[in-house]
Amino acid sequence: MERATTPARESAGRLSRRMVLDAALELVDADGVDALTMRRLGQVLGRDPMVVYRHASGRKELLDGVAELVLDELETFPDDLHWHGQLRRIAHALRRVCLRHPNAVPLLVTGSLSTPLGLRPPGTLRPLEQILGILIRAGFLPADALHISRAFYGFLYGHVLNELQELIADPEENEALLRLGLQRLPLRDFPHLRHLAPELLDYDGEKQLEEGLDILLAGLDQQLAVRDKSYT
Repeated sequence: MERATTPARESAGRLSRRMVLDAALELVDADGVDALTMRRLGQVLGRDPMVVYRHASGRKELLDGVAELVLDELETFPDDLHWHGQLRRIAHALRRVCLRHPNAVPLLVTGSLSTPLGLRPPGTLRPLEQILGILIRAGFLPADALHISRAFYGFLYGHVLNELQELIADPEENEALLRLGLQRLPLRDFPHLRHLAPELLDYDGEKQLEEGLDILLAGLDQQLAVRDKSYT
Protein backbone atom coordinates (compact mmCIF):
# COMPACT_ATOMS: atom_id res chain seq x y z
CA MET A 1 0.00 0.00 0.00
CA GLU A 2 1.31 3.42 -0.92
CA ARG A 3 1.95 5.57 2.08
CA ALA A 4 0.14 8.89 2.28
CA THR A 5 2.36 11.74 1.13
CA THR A 6 2.16 15.23 2.48
CA PRO A 7 3.03 17.78 -0.18
CA ALA A 8 6.47 19.10 0.72
CA ARG A 9 6.13 22.23 -1.36
CA GLU A 10 3.46 24.83 -1.87
CA SER A 11 1.41 24.33 -4.99
CA ALA A 12 1.76 28.04 -5.75
CA GLY A 13 4.92 29.29 -7.45
CA ARG A 14 6.86 28.16 -10.47
CA LEU A 15 8.62 24.80 -10.48
CA SER A 16 12.14 24.47 -11.84
CA ARG A 17 13.87 21.32 -13.06
CA ARG A 18 16.20 21.50 -10.06
CA MET A 19 13.24 21.60 -7.66
CA VAL A 20 11.75 18.55 -9.36
CA LEU A 21 15.02 16.62 -9.19
CA ASP A 22 15.63 17.63 -5.57
CA ALA A 23 12.19 16.25 -4.69
CA ALA A 24 12.88 13.08 -6.70
CA LEU A 25 16.13 12.50 -4.81
CA GLU A 26 14.38 13.05 -1.47
CA LEU A 27 11.81 10.46 -2.48
CA VAL A 28 14.49 7.95 -3.51
CA ASP A 29 16.40 8.58 -0.28
CA ALA A 30 13.27 7.99 1.79
CA ASP A 31 11.57 5.10 -0.01
CA GLY A 32 13.88 3.71 -2.69
CA VAL A 33 14.09 3.86 -6.47
CA ASP A 34 10.88 1.89 -7.03
CA ALA A 35 8.90 4.58 -5.20
CA LEU A 36 9.82 7.21 -7.77
CA THR A 37 6.89 7.60 -10.15
CA MET A 38 5.48 10.69 -11.84
CA ARG A 39 2.29 10.38 -9.79
CA ARG A 40 4.12 10.02 -6.49
CA LEU A 41 6.45 12.88 -7.33
CA GLY A 42 3.47 15.06 -8.20
CA GLN A 43 2.05 14.32 -4.74
CA VAL A 44 5.34 15.27 -3.06
CA LEU A 45 5.48 18.51 -5.03
CA GLY A 46 1.80 19.24 -4.46
CA ARG A 47 1.20 19.42 -8.23
CA ASP A 48 -0.64 17.57 -10.93
CA PRO A 49 1.73 14.84 -12.20
CA MET A 50 1.37 16.26 -15.72
CA VAL A 51 3.28 19.34 -14.54
CA VAL A 52 6.28 17.12 -13.81
CA TYR A 53 6.43 16.11 -17.48
CA ARG A 54 7.36 19.70 -18.33
CA HIS A 55 10.69 19.10 -16.57
CA ALA A 56 11.32 15.42 -17.36
CA SER A 57 9.98 13.42 -20.30
CA GLY A 58 9.49 10.32 -18.20
CA ARG A 59 10.72 8.21 -15.30
CA LYS A 60 14.01 7.31 -17.01
CA GLU A 61 14.93 10.96 -17.40
CA LEU A 62 14.06 11.52 -13.76
CA LEU A 63 16.33 8.66 -12.69
CA ASP A 64 19.15 9.99 -14.86
CA GLY A 65 18.68 13.40 -13.27
CA VAL A 66 18.80 11.91 -9.78
CA ALA A 67 22.06 10.13 -10.64
CA GLU A 68 23.54 13.41 -11.89
CA LEU A 69 22.40 15.19 -8.74
CA VAL A 70 24.07 12.62 -6.51
CA LEU A 71 27.33 12.65 -8.46
CA ASP A 72 27.30 16.45 -8.41
CA GLU A 73 27.92 16.17 -4.66
CA LEU A 74 31.34 14.63 -5.32
CA GLU A 75 34.22 16.79 -4.18
CA THR A 76 37.18 17.47 -6.45
CA PHE A 77 40.74 17.90 -5.20
CA PRO A 78 42.77 19.98 -7.67
CA ASP A 79 44.98 21.15 -4.79
CA ASP A 80 46.42 17.64 -4.38
CA LEU A 81 49.32 17.48 -6.82
CA HIS A 82 50.04 13.74 -6.48
CA TRP A 83 47.81 11.35 -8.38
CA HIS A 84 47.86 8.89 -5.46
CA GLY A 85 46.36 11.50 -3.16
CA GLN A 86 43.75 12.54 -5.70
CA LEU A 87 42.57 8.97 -6.30
CA ARG A 88 42.41 8.23 -2.58
CA ARG A 89 40.42 11.37 -1.83
CA ILE A 90 38.05 10.79 -4.74
CA ALA A 91 37.48 7.22 -3.56
CA HIS A 92 36.59 8.32 -0.05
CA ALA A 93 34.41 11.15 -1.41
CA LEU A 94 32.46 8.68 -3.56
CA ARG A 95 32.02 6.37 -0.58
CA ARG A 96 30.65 9.25 1.53
CA VAL A 97 28.19 10.25 -1.19
CA CYS A 98 27.00 6.66 -1.63
CA LEU A 99 26.51 6.19 2.12
CA ARG A 100 24.57 9.47 2.17
CA HIS A 101 22.28 8.21 -0.61
CA PRO A 102 22.33 4.39 -0.36
CA ASN A 103 19.03 3.98 -2.21
CA ALA A 104 20.49 5.81 -5.22
CA VAL A 105 23.56 3.58 -5.51
CA PRO A 106 21.89 1.18 -8.00
CA LEU A 107 21.37 4.16 -10.31
CA LEU A 108 25.09 4.92 -10.22
CA VAL A 109 26.19 1.32 -10.69
CA THR A 110 23.76 -0.01 -13.29
CA GLY A 111 21.44 2.86 -14.19
CA SER A 112 23.00 3.63 -17.57
CA LEU A 113 23.84 0.12 -18.77
CA SER A 114 21.24 0.27 -21.51
CA THR A 115 22.49 3.66 -22.78
CA PRO A 116 25.55 4.15 -25.02
CA LEU A 117 28.31 6.13 -23.33
CA GLY A 118 27.90 9.27 -25.46
CA LEU A 119 24.15 9.41 -24.83
CA ARG A 120 24.38 9.28 -21.04
CA PRO A 121 23.77 12.41 -18.96
CA PRO A 122 26.92 14.58 -18.89
CA GLY A 123 26.89 14.70 -15.10
CA THR A 124 27.32 10.92 -14.91
CA LEU A 125 30.39 11.07 -17.19
CA ARG A 126 32.30 13.87 -15.43
CA PRO A 127 33.79 11.59 -12.72
CA LEU A 128 35.15 9.30 -15.45
CA GLU A 129 36.61 12.27 -17.36
CA GLN A 130 38.24 13.50 -14.15
CA ILE A 131 39.90 10.16 -13.41
CA LEU A 132 41.14 9.86 -17.00
CA GLY A 133 42.74 13.30 -16.73
CA ILE A 134 44.46 12.43 -13.45
CA LEU A 135 45.88 9.17 -14.80
CA ILE A 136 47.05 10.61 -18.12
CA ARG A 137 48.80 13.50 -16.34
CA ALA A 138 50.42 10.91 -14.05
CA GLY A 139 52.07 9.33 -17.09
CA PHE A 140 49.73 6.52 -18.10
CA LEU A 141 48.90 6.09 -21.77
CA PRO A 142 45.31 7.11 -22.59
CA ALA A 143 44.23 3.54 -23.40
CA ASP A 144 45.79 2.29 -20.13
CA ALA A 145 44.11 5.12 -18.23
CA LEU A 146 40.75 3.95 -19.56
CA HIS A 147 41.36 0.37 -18.41
CA ILE A 148 42.53 1.59 -15.00
CA SER A 149 39.52 3.87 -14.59
CA ARG A 150 37.21 0.91 -15.20
CA ALA A 151 39.05 -1.14 -12.59
CA PHE A 152 39.05 1.81 -10.18
CA TYR A 153 35.31 2.41 -10.37
CA GLY A 154 34.60 -1.32 -10.44
CA PHE A 155 36.51 -1.67 -7.18
CA LEU A 156 34.84 1.38 -5.61
CA TYR A 157 31.28 0.41 -6.44
CA GLY A 158 31.96 -3.19 -5.42
CA HIS A 159 33.28 -1.95 -2.09
CA VAL A 160 30.26 0.30 -1.53
CA LEU A 161 27.79 -2.46 -2.38
CA ASN A 162 29.63 -4.76 0.02
CA GLU A 163 29.52 -2.17 2.77
CA LEU A 164 25.82 -1.51 2.29
CA GLN A 165 25.15 -5.23 2.68
CA GLU A 166 26.74 -5.33 6.12
CA LEU A 167 23.39 -5.05 7.90
CA ILE A 168 22.65 -6.10 11.46
CA ALA A 169 19.79 -8.57 11.90
CA ASP A 170 19.38 -8.12 15.67
CA PRO A 171 21.06 -5.02 17.18
CA GLU A 172 20.05 -6.05 20.72
CA GLU A 173 21.91 -9.37 20.53
CA ASN A 174 25.43 -9.56 21.99
CA GLU A 175 26.73 -12.61 20.13
CA ALA A 176 28.10 -11.80 16.66
CA LEU A 177 26.59 -14.91 15.05
CA LEU A 178 23.10 -13.96 16.20
CA ARG A 179 23.45 -10.24 15.53
CA LEU A 180 24.16 -11.00 11.87
CA GLY A 181 21.51 -13.72 11.62
CA LEU A 182 24.17 -16.25 10.58
CA GLN A 183 22.76 -18.90 12.90
CA ARG A 184 20.17 -19.52 10.19
CA LEU A 185 22.90 -20.89 7.89
CA PRO A 186 23.61 -24.64 8.24
CA LEU A 187 27.06 -25.10 9.80
CA ARG A 188 27.83 -27.98 7.44
CA ASP A 189 27.28 -25.80 4.35
CA PHE A 190 28.67 -22.46 5.59
CA PRO A 191 31.44 -23.21 8.12
CA HIS A 192 33.68 -20.30 7.04
CA LEU A 193 30.98 -17.63 7.10
CA ARG A 194 29.80 -18.72 10.54
CA HIS A 195 33.34 -18.86 11.88
CA LEU A 196 34.08 -15.34 10.59
CA ALA A 197 31.06 -13.76 12.33
CA PRO A 198 33.19 -11.60 14.71
CA GLU A 199 35.26 -10.24 11.80
CA LEU A 200 32.14 -9.61 9.72
CA LEU A 201 30.57 -7.73 12.61
CA ASP A 202 33.72 -5.67 13.07
CA TYR A 203 33.58 -4.45 9.45
CA ASP A 204 35.12 -0.99 9.03
CA GLY A 205 34.21 0.38 5.59
CA GLU A 206 36.73 3.22 5.60
CA LYS A 207 39.59 0.97 6.68
CA GLN A 208 38.65 -1.70 4.13
CA LEU A 209 38.59 0.95 1.40
CA GLU A 210 42.08 2.15 2.37
CA GLU A 211 43.45 -1.40 2.29
CA GLY A 212 41.97 -2.00 -1.14
CA LEU A 213 43.38 1.30 -2.41
CA ASP A 214 46.83 0.34 -1.09
CA ILE A 215 46.76 -2.80 -3.24
CA LEU A 216 45.38 -1.02 -6.30
CA LEU A 217 47.83 1.90 -6.16
CA ALA A 218 50.82 -0.37 -5.53
CA GLY A 219 49.94 -2.29 -8.68
CA LEU A 220 49.62 0.94 -10.67
CA ASP A 221 52.99 2.16 -9.39
CA GLN A 222 54.55 -1.06 -10.61
CA GLN A 223 52.88 -0.68 -14.01
CA LEU A 224 54.26 2.86 -14.37
CA ALA A 225 57.74 1.74 -13.30
CA VAL A 226 57.79 -1.08 -15.86
CA ARG A 227 56.67 1.28 -18.63
CA ASP A 228 59.24 3.92 -17.70
CA LYS A 229 61.98 1.27 -17.58
CA SER A 230 61.09 0.08 -21.08
CA TYR A 231 61.66 3.60 -22.40
CA THR A 232 65.17 3.90 -20.96
